Amino acid sequence: MRLRLAILASGRGTNLQALIDAQEKGEIPTEIAVVISDNPKALALERAHKHQIPAITLVRHDFSTRELYEQKILDLINEYSCDLICLAGFMRILSPYFISNSQVKIINIHPSLLPAFPGLDAQQQALDYGVKFSGCTVHFVDEGMDSGPIISQAVVPVLADDTEETLSLRILAEEHRIYPEAVKLIAEDRIEVKGRKTIVGARIARP
Repeated sequence: MRLRLAILASGRGTNLQALIDAQEKGEIPTEIAVVISDNPKALALERAHKHQIPAITLVRHDFSTRELYEQKILDLINEYSCDLICLAGFMRILSPYFISNSQVKIINIHPSLLPAFPGLDAQQQALDYGVKFSGCTVHFVDEGMDSGPIISQAVVPVLADDTEETLSLRILAEEHRIYPEAVKLIAEDRIEVKGRKTIVGARIARP
């Protein structure tokens, strides 16, 4: 059975495209059921339309409270019978209300080697700090800031002449590789979470 995904995106949607491409090549056993964006001009919506994926825009200021806004997103995720929420450049921080009321797990990809440089502008943070290596992290989402259990990571070198743009592009290429890989592990039920640790192995036997 294919894992049904809800993708939340605000911008270009390149990680969405990576998931679409992997799905269409048969590399991951998934079905992207719906794409939801808070930005009506997001390129991610166009990518969804191009591949005949339902795409919905929900703008925060159309709702009187944040709770009502997030509840509408959750209602849509339930309506489309989604099994997993994938954040793909979604520029809104999900509240504890959303996290605690979601009936499915949520994952995110972040452009740093967490726990280093959480939050916005992670690539510039890495350059400012002077690290020699950076990268990206796929993690489960909890109520903290980029603090959930780590599923996978990829490392890239930070070069002496790097700018935020050049480092971001190098990291992005790795994001496009490891995000589908992480989704595949979840779809194949090969990840077990024990405290802060994730254990990857053969398909987990469930009672």
